[in-house]
Amino acid sequence: MKKTVLVFVLVALTASTAQAGVNVNVNVGVPAPRVVVSSPSVYFEVAPLFVAPSRLGFYVGAETPYDIIFSSDYYYLYYGNSWHNSRHYNGPWVEVHYRDLPPAIRNHRIEEIRSYRDREYRSYRNERNNYRGRHFRPDHERKEEMKQDRRRDKEERKYEKRRDKEERKEEKRDQKQHGHGRD
Repeated sequence: MKKTVLVFVLVALTASTAQAGVNVNVNVGVPAPRVVVSSPSVYFEVAPLFVAPSRLGFYVGAETPYDIIFSSDYYYLYYGNSWHNSRHYNGPWVEVHYRDLPPAIRNHRIEEIRSYRDREYRSYRNERNNYRGRHFRPDHERKEEMKQDRRRDKEERKYEKRRDKEERKEEKRDQKQHGHGRD
């Protein structure tokens, strides 16, 4: 009887396994499909303030709900558990693999970056007029640069105008001295 029960259990297990349709697939050498994440549509109405905590070696955006970094002429955005970069703080954003981030950023966890940013920003806020740390606001810097360019252009135009006026005076003097004037 024990043999009959054992045979019955083995037959039942074999039958249930056959009915379950166990299927094992092994794909060797076939890359997994790449998941494409659409770029984040993060837009700053006002250019963010960037502070540079000395322990990090790059600028970190403050006064913003986003984790944005400026390093090596690029802006880096940590958004949706992935990194993105752009030449402008308002994008367009392109996803960047972790291994392709600048080493200075890879050397720190995002939580550590946030902590250093918060400490540096508190210092900036408390010592606003006497703050000695590095900081910038992208559009503000560009506006100042544009103002200086306009001033330089204006000075050049003034100089050209003065030089032209002096040349005309000199030509008139030469004409009078050489008798080319009317008789």
